[in-house]
Amino acid sequence: MAYRRLLLPLTGTAAGEAALATALNVARIWNAHVHCLHVRVDARDVAPLAGEGLSGAMIEEMMAATERESGERANRVRDLFERFAHHVGGVMLANSAETALKADGPTLSFESIAGREEDVVAQQSRLYDLAVVPHPEAEEDVSSSDALHAVLFDSGRPVLIAPREAPATIGTRVCCAWNGSAESAAAIAAALPWLHRANAVRLLYADEYQRRGPGVEGIRSYLRWHEIEAEPVLFKPLTKDVGAGLLGAARDFRADLLCMGAYSHSRLRQLILGGVTRHILENSDMPVLMCR
Repeated sequence: MAYRRLLLPLTGTAAGEAALATALNVARIWNAHVHCLHVRVDARDVAPLAGEGLSGAMIEEMMAATERESGERANRVRDLFERFAHHVGGVMLANSAETALKADGPTLSFESIAGREEDVVAQQSRLYDLAVVPHPEAEEDVSSSDALHAVLFDSGRPVLIAPREAPATIGTRVCCAWNGSAESAAAIAAALPWLHRANAVRLLYADEYQRRGPGVEGIRSYLRWHEIEAEPVLFKPLTKDVGAGLLGAARDFRADLLCMGAYSHSRLRQLILGGVTRHILENSDMPVLMCR
């Protein structure tokens, strides 16, 4: 199995270029196609405000402003894509499947469509092997990353969260976080292509991280059926923070990919109280492959 089609939602944030570079790195490994998708705000979504007591003229003015701002943002995102495509070498622009399938190397395409970002991204992701999502901005609350959560919760596909800076390597040393949950099992299944090609694989586990489910020796045995040898390593929470301990253990291993399940606890609980997923999303400096 290989990753052949990657979807990259682009929003024009500062992290977008790093995500583009990360997605292209992945595409070079798997000889894959990266489809960059920008979802413009649909001005018609303003229309329901008529029920809030606004006049027709005010609604029309708001729709016009929304359309104008959405178009300007779409132009900035397209410019970002075109600058990136112009400066990288060895990659072909392919706006049709036929062109991409005939290419000898990685390919790129760009599309801008109107709609609700969370709906469009979640639905389109179902047609791709993997979605690559920009790292949440330092000043942006991770809970507002619509594309990220749309893929995690409503696509049935894994998501790769790009770091703030594109990594030099990816997938050569892989850490898999294991806690016995369905989410961590799905993440390891999605990561099998990476694990097969990795130089070293480590299974990170801890009593504080474990949920109801098989222990680390169970998943180690499963991986052996796939001819993957993984070293189980117990990690300790740092200052009682499981997420910090997990991330620290991955850094100690010099991992260039962390694979884990997302939101084993409810998302609401993690948003209010914090949690492992939230800590990793906000603080990771390496690519993270997540499944929900």
